Amino acid sequence: MTVENKHHSNLYNIGVSYKKADAAIRGKFSISKENQIQLLEEAKQKGVDGIFVLSTCNRTEICGFAEHPFQLISMLCKYSNGSVEEFANVSNVYKNKEAINHLFRMGTGLDSQILGDYEIVGQLRQAFKQAKEVGTTNAYFERLLNHVMQASKRVKNETKLSSGTTSVSYAAVQYLINNLSDYNSKNILVFGLGKMGKHTCKNLAEYTQNKSVSLINRTEEKTSAFVKDHSSIRKASYANLAQEVSNSDVLIVSTGASFPTITKEHVPTDKDLLILDLSMPANVSKEVADLDNVTMVNVDDLSKITDETLAIRQQEVPVAEAIIETHNQEFQEWLNHRRFTPAITALKESLQNIQQGEIAFHKKKIKNFDEEQAEILTSRFIQKITTQFVKHLKDEETSVNTSIEVMAKVFGANLESIHAEDN
Repeated sequence: MTVENKHHSNLYNIGVSYKKADAAIRGKFSISKENQIQLLEEAKQKGVDGIFVLSTCNRTEICGFAEHPFQLISMLCKYSNGSVEEFANVSNVYKNKEAINHLFRMGTGLDSQILGDYEIVGQLRQAFKQAKEVGTTNAYFERLLNHVMQASKRVKNETKLSSGTTSVSYAAVQYLINNLSDYNSKNILVFGLGKMGKHTCKNLAEYTQNKSVSLINRTEEKTSAFVKDHSSIRKASYANLAQEVSNSDVLIVSTGASFPTITKEHVPTDKDLLILDLSMPANVSKEVADLDNVTMVNVDDLSKITDETLAIRQQEVPVAEAIIETHNQEFQEWLNHRRFTPAITALKESLQNIQQGEIAFHKKKIKNFDEEQAEILTSRFIQKITTQFVKHLKDEETSVNTSIEVMAKVFGANLESIHAEDN
């Protein structure tokens, strides 16, 4: 796609999520930070006018302007390990208004695997920030994301959609509490000290009385700094990973790598081991998961919360949707103004030129011609004609770009439309 034909582009949101793709497939379509930047750089070179990439444990999505969604799909497959064939089976493709609605629902926690989980809001904000740094955002996205974030803030503050803590790291600790009767006396090893690992350690400290929690991280300085502030957690050395795993009853993996960090070599075969893998893609190799003595729990397993909590949140959905509708309408009004105003202004100028020409002509031809009355009368005609055009352009069934092209041909005006037709 080139800059010249961007006026024929539509807004698309394409990707895979927990709704149709299991953890293994989502792992294939996961895009590393480095590859996200490369993807954005390539899109920029090709003249794509507005694009950003979001890749989390629950979804990988590309939102951007294109002539056809396949332009975005091919980039997704190029920079991940997923194929076009696999994408076709598990994908979501949203266009224009559907894409806008999807962003609103995602940004307010309505589309989260755990209803009301707001972790996605920070991830969405970060994805947009990254695109802005590369230079692939535009005024359209700026305004849209601003409205999404406003709606998100209101939903969080004015509803109970996020009542209770239900992040994956919280769910991991709840899983231990619900499934191990002696969870307070088990040897627990947390491997990985990213955001997920930190939250897991904090949740273990808050919701259990277990004093046998150990922490391992590749960068040992980070581990030292963390355990200094959390005295109930023991620092373990990365060099002793296999021995530490062998000494554990529960292993919680949150390394966030793009490859398995726990392999068969790390895991004993002579004792039962419960492994909770919070990473996406999976950081525990399939060979480990297949071992008879290992009970494997992944992100999908941890995303189930109690019916009671879910029921409370479900009741809040209509309230959240009403908030979304308000902000969506505000965005649509801005969009309509942005798209229609230049064309309507040019149309009005074209009609006023005809008006002045006709008044000048009749002034010469008709004796005692009342120029003032003629101007008042014709100005009212111009106002009514432009109002009718505005109503036509705002109609949902209208193809805006086509209508503006017809207006340009009929009135000979220089009418330009904004891309993303029929938003």
